[in-house]
Amino acid sequence: MSESVVVIGGTSGIGREFARFRADRGDEVVLTGRDAHRADTVGKEFGARGLALDLSRPQEIAAALEGVGRVDHLVLAGVSRDDNYVTEYDIEAALHLVTLKLVGYTEVVHALRPRLHDDSAIVVFGGQAKERPYPGATTVATVNAGVSGLVNTLAVELAPIRVNAVHPGVVGDSPYWLVKPGEVLATLRTQTPTGRLATMRDVVDAVDFLLRNRSVNAVELNVDGGWLLG
Repeated sequence: MSESVVVIGGTSGIGREFARFRADRGDEVVLTGRDAHRADTVGKEFGARGLALDLSRPQEIAAALEGVGRVDHLVLAGVSRDDNYVTEYDIEAALHLVTLKLVGYTEVVHALRPRLHDDSAIVVFGGQAKERPYPGATTVATVNAGVSGLVNTLAVELAPIRVNAVHPGVVGDSPYWLVKPGEVLATLRTQTPTGRLATMRDVVDAVDFLLRNRSVNAVELNVDGGWLLG
C-alpha cells in the first residue's frame, strides 16, 4: 500500500535521495525547495510533486503547504551551511539558520498537524557538530543541539505520532563532501572504526527505518560508522 510522504528540503543531497527512494517504491511524494522551478524540475525527475517553501520565512510556510493532503511520513531535511565564529559573529547568518531549522521545522509541523494522523511519523535532521564542534560551528552546533529538545517536545505533544532525529556523520558521497580534497576524506576514514564513511544511501535507510518501526520514538540515531568514538 502506497504512503504519502513529505520531504522538506528535497531538491538536493540526502533529502533528494530519500524523496527519490520513496517515489521509486511507489509512494506519493511531495518535496520542497526554496526555488519553485527547481522543486518542480526535481520532482518531475522521479514522479514527485515539487513545491516552493523557504524555511527561513516561517510566516509563509502554511500557505506554501496549503495544497498538501494526508501525511503519513514527514521528513524535515532542509539545511543551510553556516560558518560562524564568535570572534567574527555574523548575527544575520545566525538568525537565518536558527529560524530555518528550529522555527521553520516547527512551523511545518504546525501547518501540517491537521493532516497528520495517529500512525504518522516524523524524522528531523540534526548533525554531529553538537557532539564534535569545530571552529566556526557556533551556530550549527547550537541549532543541532536544539534539534534534540525539539524532537523530545514534539514526541510528547504529538503523541501517539512518533518523532525521531537522524544525525549523519561525514557523508562521503554527498554533494558537500564529494568535492573535498581526497586527503581530507582519507583522514576522516582513518578516524572511523569501520574504515568507511557514511553514504547517502546509509542515511536514507536510517530515515526509512525511523519512519517505519512503530516502536522507535524520541530516538536520536547517529549514522557515522562510529566516527564519534574517534
